[in-house]
Amino acid sequence: MKMKQFLLNISIVLFISGIFLSTKAGQNIQLTLENAVDIAMDNSYRIKNLEMEIDKTLLRLKARRAGLKSKVFMDIQTPDISRISENKWNSTLYRDEIVRQNTQRWQSDLSIKQPVIFFGYPTNGYVSLNYKVYRYQQKDDGDRGIDYYNRFYFKYEQPLFTPNNLKNDLERAELDLRDSQLDFIADKVDIIRDIGYDYYELFELAYEKIIFSNQLDILDHIMNIAESLIAQDSTHSSDEIQIQLEITNEKEFLLDNRSNMRRETSNMKQRLRLNADDSLFIVPKIKITPVYIKLEEAIDLGLKNNPWLRSLYLSKREAELDVERVKGENSFHVNLEFTYGLEKKESSFKSIWDEYDNSNSATINAYIPLWDWGERRALIQSEQIDVNRRELQIEEQKDNIKKNIINSYTNLKEYEERCLNLDNSRKISGEFVQISIDKYSAGELSLQSLLQIVERHKSTERNFLETYMGYRRSLLNLMVNTHYDYEKSISLVDEQFNDKF
Repeated sequence: MKMKQFLLNISIVLFISGIFLSTKAGQNIQLTLENAVDIAMDNSYRIKNLEMEIDKTLLRLKARRAGLKSKVFMDIQTPDISRISENKWNSTLYRDEIVRQNTQRWQSDLSIKQPVIFFGYPTNGYVSLNYKVYRYQQKDDGDRGIDYYNRFYFKYEQPLFTPNNLKNDLERAELDLRDSQLDFIADKVDIIRDIGYDYYELFELAYEKIIFSNQLDILDHIMNIAESLIAQDSTHSSDEIQIQLEITNEKEFLLDNRSNMRRETSNMKQRLRLNADDSLFIVPKIKITPVYIKLEEAIDLGLKNNPWLRSLYLSKREAELDVERVKGENSFHVNLEFTYGLEKKESSFKSIWDEYDNSNSATINAYIPLWDWGERRALIQSEQIDVNRRELQIEEQKDNIKKNIINSYTNLKEYEERCLNLDNSRKISGEFVQISIDKYSAGELSLQSLLQIVERHKSTERNFLETYMGYRRSLLNLMVNTHYDYEKSISLVDEQFNDKF
């Protein structure tokens, strides 16, 4: 029984240890450009911060839109007590005298307020339904007087010849949200560019490993042939030494490649904020996607999609709103206010509900500036300069976008043509290596010539790899500059808004 219990305890310990080790083991991740970008996005503090900024501006816009709907609120004064002495003018005595007040007011105001919207356009005016009721008590030389008052009334307020704050505040909230979204897209594109360059460094090393490994396989195959030839004819004994030197050199290249791969993989894990126990590996696949778009179309895409350019347009609009705001300050404007309703004042609370009196009012307030020594005009000119600056920045940004796209497009087309040519050349070179090996085996070709052919094949493969990396980086640059994915045929801006917003 003790032995069984001991074995049971051991089994439990091993089972728990296995679970613990399995949870602590790192992930084995096959890295592609797409999932590298996704991992970087998921782990980026900057992206998380921008997502929070978007949430904040989205809620602010929601609040502005809610402000265009009815608002119900109540003001309560319970109580408003005044026991103070003040100087007041006595019209009977024609002199000031000190009068002591002793009053109590219990008041409640209830309002339903609604901005005036005309065919979806905020007019900057308000209409409201209001109800006011209060109890007012005064004490004077021991006497106490109590008045009750209530009033139902409709109120209309409309400012004229002044900036439409309702519309402008809503538009500013929409601009802020759009600007936050554009910042998010710009940062994502920066991540795509940075991670793309790091990924292609790993891709190049992974493909170089394949080249070196294939080269070793070819040399090993030649070594087997050489050993067979030496067994038949000792004059070929020096061939084995030459081949062994080539194999040693190739192994050294492979070891150096593995060292670089290990270093770059470690850097990539740090950039992606992965655990040190995670393992990354790349399966390099050659994919040449011809870009059939014309240069003019690429420039149009860049000007349309570029988030920095869009953001400049938004900032220009905000500057225009600032000009409009400053124009409204210290300028001629009119405020209209109309009320229509019923009211009642009585000393008895029960009586304030019977036989209401009409309660109407109309007020027109006009502000007419006469002289301000040029203050308003100078402020307007100051804000207008900001608008002009934004226009200049927009033109500069457009010019830079066009230059970058032209450069990326030209490089891409050159690398694309070279890639297609070299891809065909390396296939022919591989076939020629096999033919040359057969000739060497038949004694029709010297080892020295065969090794030169094998080395040229390796150079062709590496030239193709270098050109292909130039092609992939040029395609990445064109995608970043135009914000358009030519392999998926989708705008990065549209894709981001569809996914996130």
